[in-house]
Amino acid sequence: MIPAVSFADVVKRFGSLEALSGVSLDIAQGEFFGLLGPNGAGKTTLISCLAGLSRPDAGHVRVLGHDVITDFRAARRALGVVPQELVFDPFFSVRETLRIQSGYFGIRHNDDWIDEILHHLDLTTKANANMRGLSGGMKRRVLVAQALVHKPPVIVLDEPTAGVDVELRQGLWQFIRRLNGEGHTIILTTHYLEEAEALCHRIGLMKQGKLIALDTTANLMAAHPGATIEEVFVRTLRQ
Repeated sequence: MIPAVSFADVVKRFGSLEALSGVSLDIAQGEFFGLLGPNGAGKTTLISCLAGLSRPDAGHVRVLGHDVITDFRAARRALGVVPQELVFDPFFSVRETLRIQSGYFGIRHNDDWIDEILHHLDLTTKANANMRGLSGGMKRRVLVAQALVHKPPVIVLDEPTAGVDVELRQGLWQFIRRLNGEGHTIILTTHYLEEAEALCHRIGLMKQGKLIALDTTANLMAAHPGATIEEVFVRTLRQ
């Protein structure tokens, strides 16, 4: 089976800084994968290469076999990305924002699915509210909705629960677990290590632009009996 996402010897430089140093990684279809590492490890750069926002200096990135450079349209259609930054258009309501996002992918009359997303993200009462009037947590919920509105088979969550309340975090993970159970591939970056332990089938740990650990969550924990997930990663980063 073709991997959901494939990174092959990916290198990315910013001047003299090598942000990615030959990263190779395959993520299987239907997997819930955690990408972890300290600030500056290269996680967001890798996600940017995956989303086509940054072009690798070497190597290849593919989504369901589609190269993100040479077959950008097919790769991007298969991908939904929730970015770290709160990026939004202040001139539209939540529903209008989601309809416009659907239109980018050639999808019309999508209101039934939009209503379902709004329900699961507790945004129903905000459907007609202007984006600029929403709180930071609500705006982040809309970013998640935008990533899901075209029903992509691969969903990337880049720090999706940073700065949001516990209630949203629990509701979001319940919804994402359901999508994963329906066959969607989930890629998660997070600083909440307990989230990775609870949710991810497999975890990759990055440091200074390199993938330094890659294993199932269960194997990582079994290799360090009695340790918390945080202690496991602190030990690995020190190696």
